[in-house]
Amino acid sequence: MNRKPLLKLQQSVPQILLAMSGSAALLGSLCVNAAEQDTKAEENIEQISVIGSRRLGRTVEDSAVPIDIIGADALKNSGFTETNALLSNLLPSFNFPQASLTDGSDHVRPAQLRGLAPDHTLVLVNGKRRHSNALLNLNGSTGRGSSSVDLNAIPANAIDRIEVLRDGAAAQYGSDAIAGVINIVLKSASSGGSVAAIYGANVTEMDGVPQLESVSEGSDGNLAFTEGGDRSLTDGQTLTLQGNMGFELGDNGFLNISTEYRDRHSTNRSDYDNRENYARLDDGSLDPRELTVNRYNHNFGNGDVEDFSVFYNAGYQLTNEVDLYSFGSYSKREGEGGGFYRRASDSRNIEEVYPDGFLPVITSDIDDFSLALGAKGFVSEWNYDVSAVYGQDAFEFGVINSLNTSYGPTSQTSFDAGTLTYDQLTLNVDFSREVDVSFLESSVSVAVGAEYRREGYQIDAGEEASYAQGTFGPGGAVTDPVDGPFGAAGAQVFPGFTPESEGDNSRHNVSLYIDLETYLTDDWNLAVAARYEDYSDFGDTLNGKVATRYSLTEDLALRASVSTGFRAPSLQQQYFTSVATVFVDGEPTETGTFAPSSDVAKALGSPGLDAEEATNYGVGFTWSTDFNFSLSVDYYQILIDDRIVLSNNLSGDAIADLLQGTGANQGRFFLNAIDSKTRGVDVVASYNVATDGYGDLAFNLGYNYGKNEVTNIIDPPAELQGAGFDQDNLFSGTELRRFEVSTPRNKYNLSATWTNDDIRTTLRTTRYGETQDPSDIPERNEVLKPKWITDLDVAYSLSENVSLSLGANNIFDVYPDVTRENVDDVTTFSRLFAYSSFSPYGFNGRYVYGKIEMKF
Repeated sequence: MNRKPLLKLQQSVPQILLAMSGSAALLGSLCVNAAEQDTKAEENIEQISVIGSRRLGRTVEDSAVPIDIIGADALKNSGFTETNALLSNLLPSFNFPQASLTDGSDHVRPAQLRGLAPDHTLVLVNGKRRHSNALLNLNGSTGRGSSSVDLNAIPANAIDRIEVLRDGAAAQYGSDAIAGVINIVLKSASSGGSVAAIYGANVTEMDGVPQLESVSEGSDGNLAFTEGGDRSLTDGQTLTLQGNMGFELGDNGFLNISTEYRDRHSTNRSDYDNRENYARLDDGSLDPRELTVNRYNHNFGNGDVEDFSVFYNAGYQLTNEVDLYSFGSYSKREGEGGGFYRRASDSRNIEEVYPDGFLPVITSDIDDFSLALGAKGFVSEWNYDVSAVYGQDAFEFGVINSLNTSYGPTSQTSFDAGTLTYDQLTLNVDFSREVDVSFLESSVSVAVGAEYRREGYQIDAGEEASYAQGTFGPGGAVTDPVDGPFGAAGAQVFPGFTPESEGDNSRHNVSLYIDLETYLTDDWNLAVAARYEDYSDFGDTLNGKVATRYSLTEDLALRASVSTGFRAPSLQQQYFTSVATVFVDGEPTETGTFAPSSDVAKALGSPGLDAEEATNYGVGFTWSTDFNFSLSVDYYQILIDDRIVLSNNLSGDAIADLLQGTGANQGRFFLNAIDSKTRGVDVVASYNVATDGYGDLAFNLGYNYGKNEVTNIIDPPAELQGAGFDQDNLFSGTELRRFEVSTPRNKYNLSATWTNDDIRTTLRTTRYGETQDPSDIPERNEVLKPKWITDLDVAYSLSENVSLSLGANNIFDVYPDVTRENVDDVTTFSRLFAYSSFSPYGFNGRYVYGKIEMKF
C-alpha cells in the first residue's frame, strides 16, 4: 500500500483547520458549545447549567468556574458509540486509553479527567450521584487501583447534553469531585422520537507489523519465518441499534425512553508467536506440528462485547407547587477478553486436554440498574428537592477455554469464577431561595441541604474448581504435598474468588452543606460553599470553596476559585481480595491483592486506609464577542495528600514465606502512600460563521496541558524494613512514573462543521502529545511520539425524517509506534503485543461506518 499520499493529506488536515479557524486557532481549544451542538437558530441561546452553582438560571457564560456543555448533536456526529470515547474525542482534558489483557478492565474500561484517577471525577445523572461499578482496576492499565462509574453503560441516544465541570467541587457535591464533575442530563421530550442503525468495522493495516507468510525448518534445525508486508485486517464488526421515544403523561407530564443494543466483535493486533509451541522430539528435532500451528495465538485488542441498555426519564406536574420526577436504567453486558496463551509444552497446560495449547478467556456478565424518585417544588418562599436514588452493579466473572492444571486431564474447561457487587442508596433533601440583603446590589442565593448515603460491597466466591488446589503434579497424581510439586491451582488466567475472599461489607455517611452566591456589585459575583461529611468507617471531614467572577467589560471577565476537597476510600479498595495472574515486566506471575485490614496486609505493614485530602486552585478569563467568537483560558493546580494507591507487587523470600498457602508468590495492598501535584491549562475557543448561500461553519478548537508529579512517598513500614523484599519501597518505579507520564502531556482538539441545506460535514483532528509506557527496567521504557488522529463524518438528509451518515474514525489509519522498534530490550511479550496499551487513542486503526436514522 502506498502511504505517501495519505500521509501528506493527514499532515495537512491540522494546518487546514488552523487556517480556517483564523484567530481562534491561535488561542487553541475545543469549545463544545452552541454551534457544534446544533446550528439551528432557535438553539443559539444561553446554555443553562445544572452543575457548578445551585443558583437557578445560572448560565455557562456567567459561571465563575469552567464548564463545558456537549449537546446531543455533537455526540452523534461521529462513529463512536461508547460515551467515554465520545468524551475523549470532544474534550482535551479527558483521556480514554483502550487497554487489553487487563482482566476485568477489558470489559469496563476506565477514563480520566485532567490526568487524575478515574475515581477523582464525580458522575451525576440529572444532577444526582451515579453509583460506581463493582470492578476494581488492578492490572497494568490507566486508573490502576481505582473503581469508576461505567459511563459506557449510559447510551449516547439517551443523553440530551453532558455538562463537564472542570473544577474541584467536593465542597458542593461530596467525595470524588476532585478533578471535576460530569453531569449527564437525560432527554425529556414528551413526543416524537427516533430509531437508528449503525454498522462499522476496522479496516486497517498494522503499521510496522508484518504478515507471517510461512513457517519452515531452517538449516540450523530451528524455526524459520517468512514475513510479508504490513498485516491487513478487517475486524471489530459492530452493529448498534438505537431507539428513543417521548410520551405524554396526561396533560402535565412526560415519559422519555431510550434503548440501545450493541454487538461488537473482537479485534486482534497481536504479532505472530515465534516461540516453539511443542516439546522437541526424542532425537532433538522439531515437532512437525510447529509448521502448521496457528501462530496468531493471542488476542490483543478489543474483546467481544454484546450489551443492551434502557433508560427512562419522567416528570409530572402534580400541582402548581409540586413536580414529581423519576428516572432509571437497566443495562446488561456480556463480554470476552483473552488472556495469555499457554503453549502445548507449558507447565500450566495438560496436553491430554489441549494438545496444541490454549488461549484462556475471561468472560463477564454485568448487570447494572438504577432508580431515582423525587419531588420538587415551592413552599413558603423556598424551592425544595427531595429525592432517593438506588443503584447496583454486579460483575460476574467466568473463565472459558481453560483448565485447572492441578486437576489433571479430568479438569473441566469452563468455570464460574465469582461475582463482585456494589450498591448505593442516596437520599437528598435540598432547599434554596433568594434572600434580599439591604447593603448588597442583588439578592443572595441561599442553598442548604442534607444527604445520607449507604454503600455496600460484596464478593461471592467462585465454584470450588475455579480456585482449588488439586493433587495432580508434573509427575502424575500426588497425594502428599511433601512428595512432589502440584500443578497450578485454580482456573488458568483468572483463579476464582476463594471463600476466604468472600465478604459483605457496607458503610454509611451523612453530610450537610450550604451554598451562598451573590453579586457584590453589578460586575462582581461571589460564591462560597461549605460541606460537612461524617463516615461510619473513618471519621468526618469539612471542606469549603470560594469562587468569584468579575466582568471587566461586557465581553471580558476574570474568574478564580479555591477549594478543599476529599475522596473517601472506596469499599472496593478497602475489601477486595484476590489472587490472579499479573503481567510484570514481561513475565506472568501469581499476585495476591489483600484487603488493607487483612492479617496478611497487616503483616506487610498495612496501616489501613484514610481519606485523601485535596486543595484546588483555579484562575482564568472568558471572552465572548458579538461576532460569534468565544474564548476561555483557565489555569488549575490540584494538590492531593495521602493519595490511595496500590502498592508494588512485593516479592522476595520474606514475602514468599508470608504468602505460603495463599496461592500467590507476590503480594500487594492499598495504602495512603503518596502526595501528588497536578498543574495545567485548559483553553477553549469557538467561532461560528454564517455565509450567504454556502451554509454555516462552526470552528471549535481545544487545548489542554497537564503535568502530574508525585511529590512525596511514604517510607516502607517497620514490618518490611530489613525483611529482604525485592522492592526499594512500597510505591516506586513503574507505578510512580505511570502516575506522572502515562497520559498525554498535552492534547489538541480541532474541528470544523459545515451545514448547508441537507448536508452536514464534520471534520475533527486530535493531536495526542507524548505519552510513556514506563518499566522498572529502563531498556523497556517506551516513549510514544505525538500523533494526529483525524475523523470525518458526512450526513445527508434523504427526506425530512430520514438521514444517512457515512464516516471514518482515524481515517488515516494511524498507529502508535510499534513496540519492538521503540524499546531497547525486546522481550517475548513486547514483541507479541505490537503496540502499547497506554496509547491514548488505542491501537485498533481505522474504523469505517454507516448510519441510517429516522425521526418521527
